[in-house]
Amino acid sequence: MQIGPITFPPQPVFLAPMEDVTDIGFRLLCKRFGASMVYTEFVSAEALVRSVKSTIDKLTIRDEERPVGIQIYGRDIEAMVEAARIVEEVHPDIIDLNFGCPVKKVAGKGAGAGMLRNIPLMLDITREVVKAVKVPVTVKTRLGWDKDNIIIGTLAEQLQDCGISALTIHGRTRSQMYTGEADWTMIGEVRRNPRIHIPIIGNGDITTPEEAKRAFDDYGVDAVMVGRATFGRPWLFKEFRDYLDGKEPDPTMDFSWKLDVLIEQLRINVNRIDEYRGILHTRRHLAASPIFKGIPNFRSKRIAILRAEHLDELLSILEEVRQELG
Repeated sequence: MQIGPITFPPQPVFLAPMEDVTDIGFRLLCKRFGASMVYTEFVSAEALVRSVKSTIDKLTIRDEERPVGIQIYGRDIEAMVEAARIVEEVHPDIIDLNFGCPVKKVAGKGAGAGMLRNIPLMLDITREVVKAVKVPVTVKTRLGWDKDNIIIGTLAEQLQDCGISALTIHGRTRSQMYTGEADWTMIGEVRRNPRIHIPIIGNGDITTPEEAKRAFDDYGVDAVMVGRATFGRPWLFKEFRDYLDGKEPDPTMDFSWKLDVLIEQLRINVNRIDEYRGILHTRRHLAASPIFKGIPNFRSKRIAILRAEHLDELLSILEEVRQELG
């Protein structure tokens, strides 16, 4: 599979762009464990044009995480074009246009998945951004606004005609948010459309290596994108890669090994931001990590982990958990 000048190995697996999740530390870990491409947190075009520092900080990328995409969202043509030009200056491998985020503060204002209610504007934005930059432009969107407005079949062709280099489809409507099951049948129909010649990346409910393989085998997608399943387990990409490449599961990836990875992520965030905010930023992953599930009488330890405000305190609790299981 190829996106612009980037050639990927067979059956690539991408890390989805996620707000407050795909910071540079997490991306580097996912890349180390086999993610074929990673994306920054999504970036508001309006905030970028206004030079909001917290937004500009999201544009920091490193060569060791390449190929890396930067995703922008907005509802104004001029702002999206200007934001794309600003993003291009930091040399991402692709610029992705977010027409899929379903949350109210984005979609409710007409951006993200809100664009599914204004297709002419979506296409105008896409067309103008493609013309404005030299880096490959891709799009991520959903099946439609709701079950009565499934438009992805026609929309995929329209976006392709705007000059995009790849299309990621989340197999839900905006009204579904993240509930129900992703409809991969519709993604497969787009992939099998003989008029579609750009790569189609499937997204939605990919949580296991078996599900990733099924997406490739049954629906013919060129790549899969994994989002929420990566919370608290950046090593998931190694599990995917080993399975897809026909390798046996790595026996060294036991509880202690995985805990070391989470501790490394914690230290990265503390060093990158500061102690208090670094811990806060890592809590989402600690709370979601499946490695703690099933541990007897873990509730009190879990509360202590989520209440810890100092690095030494949190590390001590995590080491206690390791010793108790040892």
